[in-house]
This record gives sequence, C-alpha cells and structure tokens, in this order.
Amino acid sequence: MGWYREAKVKSMESRQIRALLAARSKLVDLRRDLENQMRGLLKSLGLIIGKSGVRVLPSRIAALLRDAPHLRSLIDPLMTTHSTLAEQIATYDLQVRELAKTDQTIGRLMTVPGVGPVTALAFASTVDDPYRFARATDVGAYLGLTPRRYQSGELDRNGRISKRGDRLTRSYLFEAANVLISVVRRPSPLKSWATKLVKRIGRKKTTVAVARKLAVILHCIWTDGTEFDWGKAAV
Repeated sequence: MGWYREAKVKSMESRQIRALLAARSKLVDLRRDLENQMRGLLKSLGLIIGKSGVRVLPSRIAALLRDAPHLRSLIDPLMTTHSTLAEQIATYDLQVRELAKTDQTIGRLMTVPGVGPVTALAFASTVDDPYRFARATDVGAYLGLTPRRYQSGELDRNGRISKRGDRLTRSYLFEAANVLISVVRRPSPLKSWATKLVKRIGRKKTTVAVARKLAVILHCIWTDGTEFDWGKAAV
C-alpha cells in the first residue's frame, strides 16, 4: 500500500562472502589479542619484544626464550595457538584470493590504490546491488561515513560520522585510506587531494574523507565498468 519502503534482501552469494570475511576477521582479532598477551607477559618479566610484524614475531620470541628457557612452559602453548591461527587465516586468505581472481568486478575494484581483495570483496558483498543507489554519494551515508547533522531552531551543525551500516566494510575502507595516504607512492589526483587535505584538516579527518571518497569511486567503477584513472604521468 506504499506505507513502507521496500527492504533490500541480499543475494546468497553476497551473504556467503560476508560470512567468510567475518570469520577471517574474527581469527585476525584473536591473533592480535594473543600477540598483545604474549607481549604483555614477557614485558612484565623484563623481556621486550619490540616492534615486529606477524611473520617476524615468532622468531623474536624464540630468540628471547633461548636466554630464558624457564619461560617456555608459559609461552609455548600461546605460540602453538598463534601458529594455528596463522595457518587458518592463511586458508581464508587463499579463499579470498581465489574469489577475487574469478570475479572481473572485484578485479576492477582492486585497481583503486589501497584497495585489496579483502576490501573489494567486503564492499561488493555489502552493497550487493549498486543500482539501488540513486547517486554514488549515497554509498557513503549507507556505510556510515557521512557526518551527523544537528538542527534545532537557529542551530545547524555537523557532528561526527554516523557509523551506521556495516562496521567491517567501514573498517576496511579506513585501512585502504591509510594505505593510500601513507604507503602508495604513485602519483594520482586522488593521492594529491589526500596529501593537501592532511595539511589542511589533519590526518584523522582526512582518513575519514578519503574512506568516503573511496566508497564513491568504487561504486562508480562498479556501475561504469571502468578502472581507476591514475591521471597523466608526472613529467
């Protein structure tokens, strides 16, 4: 009767991909918590691991335990669990890469700097049907990347982002934005815009703005059937 707006039901394929990414994300969180636990235990006993990535951490801990063999009974069970988690995450990563290889849309989304297979699959499985958005900018609001607006009498101001929608996809877009700002070296209009924005409004707000911009770009690439335009090469 027109009283309610039609709700979008996602496809089974999108729900399966979303379940895969959620399971992978849970194991990554558990691995990080375990790493922090081992760091804290060893630090309380006078052993400092220092900065080290996921691949280097086991060898750093093994080197510390050679000088403190009495701590092996404490750390070895945690290390075994950490190794098992790393193996299972690698299994999920293999599935993610296989899905990305077989989907042309995901391949085009991955041409955007900072966007890898996990971010592309998360975005595609969350949006599911890009044509249900009248404008590409609506995707930012759908993912909770637009600011709240407060209006009362003469008061009219913008607040923090709403953080509505899918939290996992939003977090991956934030990671992609950080990679674009900090890691990507190849020049592009998007990179130049982000660099200028950091100087003007700071790193934190720029990350949110770039994440929202990435969502819009990904939607446009999806609907237009194009790839990311890096612009003209620098002279």
